[in-house]
Amino acid sequence: MLSNQSPEYIWAVNIVLILIWHALVWIFCLRADASFFEPSKPIYKIHKWESKNCFYTKKLKIKKWKDKLPQYIAKNGFSKKQMKNISEMDPLYIKKFIIETCRGEWDHLVCCAYSIISFLINPLPYAVMFSSIVIFCNVPFIAIQRYNRLRLLRLSKKRKLRPQ
Repeated sequence: MLSNQSPEYIWAVNIVLILIWHALVWIFCLRADASFFEPSKPIYKIHKWESKNCFYTKKLKIKKWKDKLPQYIAKNGFSKKQMKNISEMDPLYIKKFIIETCRGEWDHLVCCAYSIISFLINPLPYAVMFSSIVIFCNVPFIAIQRYNRLRLLRLSKKRKLRPQ
């Protein structure tokens, strides 16, 4: 589709399409019912290699960089700043926060799907470049959502074991 176009035009079209794609995914995420992001769904399954968080803490060193990335907090959304005292956290709040991590993960995963569009409309070098950019920009956020969900699931399990 864009094979006979100038590099400037290819860049412009892709930037506009990436922004539109991300906006549409974001709007869907805001409007979708929480049940769509139920943590028991296979897409959010915790893999054995992730289960102890060693991958995130030792390999990715996520604690060093996760707080440096921007976060989007919807109106009445979930922010770690609202997490004052973990021992006093409401189990319902933890459950809702877990769902929000699924929502965030889904958002960033689907944003990565722009890669498919990129390969459909761009010459191969541009398709690889724009796909790489989109994936590179979204994967760290996916990792943060999964890391946080693992921690919250562990906390939720501890809270259920503790008498109320």
